[in-house]
Amino acid sequence: MHKFDTQVQELKYKVLYEIAKASFKGTLLDEYYNIPKRIVPGPKPTMRCCIYKERAIVEERMKLALGGNKNIDNVVEVIKIACDECPLGGYTVTDRCRGCIAQRCIHACFKKAITFDLKTRSAVIDKEKCVNCGMCAKACQYSAIQNVQRPCEQACKVKAISMDEDYACKIDDSKCIQCGACVYQCPFGAIMDKSSITDVIKLIKDSHWGKKYPLIAIVAPSIATQFKPIELGKIVSAIKLVGFTSVVEAALGADIVSYNEAKELAEKGLLTSSCCPTFVTYIKKNYPHLFEHVSTNLSPMASIARHIKENHPESHIVFVGPCVSKKQEVKLEEVKKYVDYTLTFEELNALIDAQEIDVEKLESSELDNASYYGRIFARAGGLTEAVKEALKEQNSDFALKPMQCDGLDNIRMALNKIGTPSCDFNFLEGMACQFGCINGPCSLSHELRDKMEIDKHGKTSSVSEIKEALDRLEK
Repeated sequence: MHKFDTQVQELKYKVLYEIAKASFKGTLLDEYYNIPKRIVPGPKPTMRCCIYKERAIVEERMKLALGGNKNIDNVVEVIKIACDECPLGGYTVTDRCRGCIAQRCIHACFKKAITFDLKTRSAVIDKEKCVNCGMCAKACQYSAIQNVQRPCEQACKVKAISMDEDYACKIDDSKCIQCGACVYQCPFGAIMDKSSITDVIKLIKDSHWGKKYPLIAIVAPSIATQFKPIELGKIVSAIKLVGFTSVVEAALGADIVSYNEAKELAEKGLLTSSCCPTFVTYIKKNYPHLFEHVSTNLSPMASIARHIKENHPESHIVFVGPCVSKKQEVKLEEVKKYVDYTLTFEELNALIDAQEIDVEKLESSELDNASYYGRIFARAGGLTEAVKEALKEQNSDFALKPMQCDGLDNIRMALNKIGTPSCDFNFLEGMACQFGCINGPCSLSHELRDKMEIDKHGKTSSVSEIKEALDRLEK
């Protein structure tokens, strides 16, 4: 249904599609070993050394599509057999080296890892001795020594990725915050998020043919930037046709959060947001002394799911969004009692196609649950605007001094200010992805999504105030 940014996304989709199609038909066990051959037919040339290795990697992708290693709690896993094409990386002497007499790089290296080759008249780094401290690069006046990192290492802002004894990617789960950057940035698709697509299909089947319970899809507001040029209303119809009883906006949960967060901010005087699970986990693991300032509100997903469960305890709930860390969030004790599973937009795409639904021919369904302010949570700055509006609607005289941060580098700088004289804000909005959820790692496309797209979606709401949306929810 959708053209992806990269061949890695396309391959990931093919695996999910085949798994979903066989699961719906009830033939997964019979077709399991034929799926790799359908995805990687022979004897055509492949990106790997041979079709047999390509198929072996596809089998590993299938395991992750079926839930991955149950003994690993992290929803992000490495396909080790697929991680073998990247250079070692680290500090490397480039052809800019002039073989100068000063040899400052040699003197700067306390590990004596650099020597001078008289034949090539350039510096040489012994990788066995080098500890990648970077002192040589700083000393070189020609900038001839550069730090060449693997894409996954470069993408990881918390240094959770290193190389194992076989030089394959290794994730330190104690540091990983499930931001998903490595998943999208790995050029060989060797890092993937586990999927619950077959579990969701079982829920769909049971809800129709067995236990007859309501099955609710909660969709992230960033869905308005996906599946273009197909209009959103047709995607909503497709979700229902797949087997969901109804579709609810997570933006309605955002309305709940912004209203409660405004009250909490006025009471405490200093608060950080709690909407982005990656942001919350980042604080928990790297700034534990600041965790007391994190909002006590559940995320918008969990907030609206809790409301649904309290009113319809027999229902089952699946969240759909662009996020890897949402898959980790639903494992939390305070969240898993409300949300059963999480699907990404990539997985939703495969789910719809596996049912052979011609989305373009469908009638549009209305999606009108939330306010404008709840919907703009999808882009950076949206939460701040919503809290400001909530304070206004509550007739609060609290003087809001917000700081909006998207991207972990910006978040780090802001968190370092808290408790110091340079801290000039009392509310910190943190979104791990640059530009916000509209640029989530599991989006169908990672072209820069103009915030105007989300604002336009927000303005289609028939609800003008947050309080009005909450009143309608109660009724």
